[in-house]
Amino acid sequence: MTLFASLGRFAGLPSDKGLTVKDIFALHRQRRALARLDDAALKDIGLTHADVETELNRPLWDVPAHWRN
Repeated sequence: MTLFASLGRFAGLPSDKGLTVKDIFALHRQRRALARLDDAALKDIGLTHADVETELNRPLWDVPAHWRN
């Protein structure tokens, strides 16, 4: 079993869908993009700076809920 598959199972993903390198890079890219949003953009999508900080501090294996379906 690969490290990414182990992380995927730890994150609650189905056993046949471990985290892939592509998933890890996508998550990292999305979190970096979120960190670059200005106040106006955050307001447009209904997020606060606290929401962003919470997301940025989540561990790598703490993936979005829709990835677990």
